[in-house]
Amino acid sequence: MNPKIKGYILGAVAAATYGTNPLFALPLYGEGMNADSVLFFRYIFAVPVIAAMLKMRGHSFTVAKSDLLPLAFMGVMMALSSLLLFESYNYMDVGIASTLLFVYPLMVAAIMAIFFKERLSPFTIFCIVLALGGIALLFKASDGATLSLFGVILVMVSSLTYSIYIIGVNRPGLRSVPTLKVIFYVLCVGALMFAAKIAITSGSHFSVPLKWYMWFCILALAVLPTVVSFICTTAAIQYIGPTPTAILGALEPVTAVAIGILVFGETLTPRNWLGMVLIVAAVSFVVAGGNITGALVRFRKLFPRIISHKK
Repeated sequence: MNPKIKGYILGAVAAATYGTNPLFALPLYGEGMNADSVLFFRYIFAVPVIAAMLKMRGHSFTVAKSDLLPLAFMGVMMALSSLLLFESYNYMDVGIASTLLFVYPLMVAAIMAIFFKERLSPFTIFCIVLALGGIALLFKASDGATLSLFGVILVMVSSLTYSIYIIGVNRPGLRSVPTLKVIFYVLCVGALMFAAKIAITSGSHFSVPLKWYMWFCILALAVLPTVVSFICTTAAIQYIGPTPTAILGALEPVTAVAIGILVFGETLTPRNWLGMVLIVAAVSFVVAGGNITGALVRFRKLFPRIISHKK
């Protein structure tokens, strides 16, 4: 197969698998599990998989003392982003929630401009305004009701914390740490955070999967949006580079929208569709500009292809 075609396929698979979160989360909600319980099991299942991948790549688990606090902070940011996104599913259609989450590249651009003095071009400002217009169009649901403001706040803060995570792992302090090692410790911190949250509430809202397909959904959440998306993203970068790979990330909300409509019977009005198109277009334009592409690729620098020394 042509390497470029292979790269585009891998990039599409990476984005699509990351968009499958609601496909496996909502059935668990239907069985009485809440976001804390679902994410606790998701993180616990993902940790050994990433640990095995880390060892297969020839890396150790050791980190410098100076990296512990930044890694812990990144873990809290990722766990918060996951929790807020999964909670937002209780207040709005999953397709709309995933589309709102997709504004994180614009947040990255804005944060880099405000706090790190990176230039924010007029075109990027236009794209941010375009995305805000798209968000405004999403505020009226298909049944004519106004979109839950609390749900919107949840998913926008989820996008913000994910943006902080993306910027953090690409700052000089963690740039020398192999990505798999970053992900491993981020997942460990997240698992501990959810365990602590459950313990503080005396486990009053903690649910254990009791049916086989619930365990399947947990395993699928740990593998598809995490491991498969991770592997395919890094492989796609090798074949076609970071910019096309990041642009293909637009398939994340598209996948979630398709799942919402086909699996969960969600409906969207022409107004909703237009809002989603504006948001996806605005984000894609910014990513295609290339100024922040390096920070937007979720799992950076997994390769060199052959690890010749241990980290």
